[in-house]
Amino acid sequence: MQLSKYSKEFKSNLQLAIPVILGMLGHTLVGIVDNVMVGHIGATELAAASLANSFVFIAMSLGIGFSTAITPLIAEADAEKNLEKERTIFHHGLKLCALLGVFLFTLIYFSNPLLDSMGQPKAVVALAKPFLNVLAFSLIPLILFQGYKQFADGKQQTKIGMWANLYTNVVHILLNIVLIYGWWIFPKMGMLGAAYGTVISRFFMLGFIHFSLKNKSRFAVYFHHFSFSNFNKKIVNRIVNLGLPSGFQMFFEVALFTGAVWLCGRINTESQAANQIALSIATFTFMFVSGLGVAGMVRVGNLKGQRDFVGLQVAARSLFLLAIIVQTIFALLFVVFHNYLPDLFVNFNEISVTANVSEVVSIASNLILIAAVFQLSDGLQVVVLGALRGLQDVKIPMYITFTAYWLVGFPISIYLGLFTHLKAVGVWIGLLAGLTFAALFLYIRFSYLSKKLIENNII
Repeated sequence: MQLSKYSKEFKSNLQLAIPVILGMLGHTLVGIVDNVMVGHIGATELAAASLANSFVFIAMSLGIGFSTAITPLIAEADAEKNLEKERTIFHHGLKLCALLGVFLFTLIYFSNPLLDSMGQPKAVVALAKPFLNVLAFSLIPLILFQGYKQFADGKQQTKIGMWANLYTNVVHILLNIVLIYGWWIFPKMGMLGAAYGTVISRFFMLGFIHFSLKNKSRFAVYFHHFSFSNFNKKIVNRIVNLGLPSGFQMFFEVALFTGAVWLCGRINTESQAANQIALSIATFTFMFVSGLGVAGMVRVGNLKGQRDFVGLQVAARSLFLLAIIVQTIFALLFVVFHNYLPDLFVNFNEISVTANVSEVVSIASNLILIAAVFQLSDGLQVVVLGALRGLQDVKIPMYITFTAYWLVGFPISIYLGLFTHLKAVGVWIGLLAGLTFAALFLYIRFSYLSKKLIENNII
């Protein structure tokens, strides 16, 4: 009976989550396509792309995390039927995302010299520098796109972001083929072509979602009276107060995985390339539960606006259960296919890299087994975070994620990765420890808050 109470919510949750999941998979495929195509050039190129992407991912985590503040605010205003409030939040969210995108691009672009002081192989750094300079520019359209997407998600129109991401992948693949390998009037640019392909495709994605929303009659009203010079201090403060802690929550996790890239680079090029392979695969499955996390933000935010706290708790726990089911399936698949998945990312026919390929595949296979173990904790923590954002509770979760990833996970990764024979596997054991800590204490936080809301509402 208790299980059926949660399972009957599956349909409503999946209707919201599936378009988000498909959109996020499309978004993730941009990176995976780059890794597959660059990996077929060589292990050094794959390691260089991994190093450059690690910088961009850090900035991306701050930008995307910040933009998630828009979704629960819109969901709450939507439940209140307050159109003017929704429009004001939407406009200010876009303006703040635009400013943040420019700031993050500038920050990453001028951080290029840091690559020389990170103890990475010189050949990898030499290739990573120009790749990073180009790829960093894609942060501007990406973060601005998130402003539109989070608004649409808050309105429960999750299919718009899905189509934007999926069409973008078609454009991205075509651009990669043309720019990496050369075709017609386009020169062969190698791995740098992947960076240009990402930049162009993300501008396409931004244009697609802008015109998709603006040309829908039900959304046209939200584009009225837009001005960059008009700032409502109260709304700005509300978005920033939610957005900054949310951005740091995502930053702490992404920075942990970025730290794993750097640690594996200090071990050797093969470990760094293997880390990128395993990370690409784990990120792909993570998008499924990230979609459930967005559904949690929307449903919890909406039910909070309706003051239905019992329904809020049931909807959230239903999403937690879905995350456990989905991640268990992926964990089993990882165990069964861990020896075969790395082959997708390397080129055994390139004689110049054959000596490295077998070691890369061997290391990656072991890392995928560790990823299988942390599927449950990784899935649960992101869905619980989504529910907490729906409650607009972000500061305590920020402290929990900092403790989990930087006081628990990263020290373990450093010790086991650099000072024991485990090496790259030890680095990933640290990731497992951090994710498990986060999942446990974030769930305790949600359980406490939801029970408190129910009790206070009864009283």
